[in-house]
Amino acid sequence: MEFFDWLFGTRMGVLALFVGGVIVALVVAFVFEKGLSKRYYHHEPTPDEDNDSIFNGLFDSSDDD
Repeated sequence: MEFFDWLFGTRMGVLALFVGGVIVALVVAFVFEKGLSKRYYHHEPTPDEDNDSIFNGLFDSSDDD
């Protein structure tokens, strides 16, 4: 019970909770990113995918004078 009193009752304990939460969140994000990058690998867009963008023509360099 003394540990919980320290963890929730002191500034250092609350800081330890916060830092521990941030570290756990970073580890989980890293693991999920690794798993998703294996599943959805980066590939070159096909001509069909290139024309389907809602921003098509917004950043066209052919309009520059």
